[in-house]
Amino acid sequence: MPDTPPPGTPAVRRRAVLAAATAAAVPVLTAAAVTPASAAPPSATAASGAPAATAASGAPAAAAAHGKRPRALPGGGDLGPNVLVFDPSTPDIQARLDAVFRQQESAQFGTGRYALLFRPGTYHGLNAQLGFYTSIAGLGLSPDDTTVHGDVTVDAGWFGGNATQNFWRSAENLALVPASGTNRWAVAQAAPFRRMHVHGGLDLAPSGYGWASGGYIADSRIEGQVGPYSQQQWYTRDSAIGSWLNGVWNMVFSGVEGAPAQSFPAPPYTTLDTTPVSREKPFLYVDGRGGFRVFLPAKRTGARGVTWGKGTPRGSSLPLSRFYVARPGVSAATLNQALAQGLHLLLTPGVYHLDRPVRVNRAGTVVLGLGYATLIPDNGVTALKVADVDGVRLAGFLVDAGPVNSRTLLEIGPPGARRDHSADPTTVQDVFVRIGGAGAGRATTSMVVNNRHTIVDHTWVWRADHGEGVGWETNRADYGVVVNGDDVLATGLFVEHFNKYDVQWNGQRGRTIFFQNEKAYDAPDQAAIQNGPVKGYAAYKVGAGVTTHEGWGLGSYCFYNVDPTIVQHHGFAAPDVPGVKFHDLLVVSLGGQGQYEHVINDLGAPTSGTSTVPSTVVSYP
Repeated sequence: MPDTPPPGTPAVRRRAVLAAATAAAVPVLTAAAVTPASAAPPSATAASGAPAATAASGAPAAAAAHGKRPRALPGGGDLGPNVLVFDPSTPDIQARLDAVFRQQESAQFGTGRYALLFRPGTYHGLNAQLGFYTSIAGLGLSPDDTTVHGDVTVDAGWFGGNATQNFWRSAENLALVPASGTNRWAVAQAAPFRRMHVHGGLDLAPSGYGWASGGYIADSRIEGQVGPYSQQQWYTRDSAIGSWLNGVWNMVFSGVEGAPAQSFPAPPYTTLDTTPVSREKPFLYVDGRGGFRVFLPAKRTGARGVTWGKGTPRGSSLPLSRFYVARPGVSAATLNQALAQGLHLLLTPGVYHLDRPVRVNRAGTVVLGLGYATLIPDNGVTALKVADVDGVRLAGFLVDAGPVNSRTLLEIGPPGARRDHSADPTTVQDVFVRIGGAGAGRATTSMVVNNRHTIVDHTWVWRADHGEGVGWETNRADYGVVVNGDDVLATGLFVEHFNKYDVQWNGQRGRTIFFQNEKAYDAPDQAAIQNGPVKGYAAYKVGAGVTTHEGWGLGSYCFYNVDPTIVQHHGFAAPDVPGVKFHDLLVVSLGGQGQYEHVINDLGAPTSGTSTVPSTVVSYP
């Protein structure tokens, strides 16, 4: 099998250029293009039997202003019109899937948000094509409880066969029997494939093998071959695969049965036998009476393979009545009241505007989003703050910076947090951050991790390089992820385009398994990125006082298309001490638009002119 893409397959991506060239050809569909779920027959709508939660967006604030104690908020309730729930007897399932796809296929910066949920059973002849902000999931405790004889497809017809902008969509907790024997999942960032069982192969490239830039698989079993073809990088965690076809730049595996052997850089495989610590994402399922519950998987150490292969997975569950089921339009005050009452949060699909932070102060709190529920801080506040407590689980939502600069967008723990959370860490999973693209947005720092032992399991933190409100100062965002807490683990860290450091890691004993980065395209000149005597800010910077840190499979790319003469001294910067170690690093100049002088510190060869060929360092120091 080839270890490079098929002949003629380009590996370079130029999102900004291609986006501008394609935008005029892609129609934007309106909400009228899809039948609303509220008009669906009973078997295709969500119902729980619990009391309905009211929006009451201004009620708590108004009650407080009059000195009255706000009325207690109910738990449970309907999941809203943008959650479509199917069972095998639901009529016209394919037509409903197609209607959502027509609306969302090219709606990259639209406001539509959808979750497509399938009750346990067997479904035949379906092809669920997924567009932007669309999640599909089964509602069993195991993926094998919900079997689709058909496909869950992501392709790139909307973008001329280029899959590098296939963001913000997900598949979870389903068994697939692909119609052709191979399912196509041609995605880029923020598109997780979790708890999936594919009875066949998985193709990660678009039709025609055009450009692709993903991606993430976890807790999944693919019986056949996984074919990345043109995928530039990929991370697979705690899964099982039949075989793996090829690699372009950076393919990373941890805890994967059937993974290829360690061989970086040729082929570019970084393989860890186990994942040090993992705890799978919470997920919605139905119990034996048909009511909704949220399953909370247990923590694993030295993890390998799937969690669900031998019956019921380990963990606990909560009934929907323990959650405040939030709907778009609800206020931050109401969300905070629900949390103060001891409820968890289930964010149904849509956009939530916040005038104050959502505060998670109670140990064990779950904040779970469906269908890429999106939080926007309107007046420069932080969208969400977590206290220094055990066991918080944040999962499945997008934080979109508002037009007024926020000092931070997401804070995991307060400054100076010091408590030991090793027994029950906070997990941040499929939580994504965006600055610009959908409109003007600004933030000094996007995500700050202060709590010890936090697990950041798949995030894409992105300062937009295309869309609306984009420019070196227009969507200014200096820092992507700043880690101050000790003992933090990142599994699947995607951070791109920040004005200064994309990742700055100050905590001790940090670990990262897989990192993908592009430096900001739009730097106007060399002076704009000058970092004192150093040419440019590293993509991943380990603080000078750190004595222990380790990373595996990290890549940084540059594409300085405004000023191609810009030189970046290195992609990675770290103290030269025995306890700071890196394995399998690379830097790439995309088509010679800017160059790297070194890989890490002063080590590693410069990138090679206009050739898009990685410069690598296998081991540091």
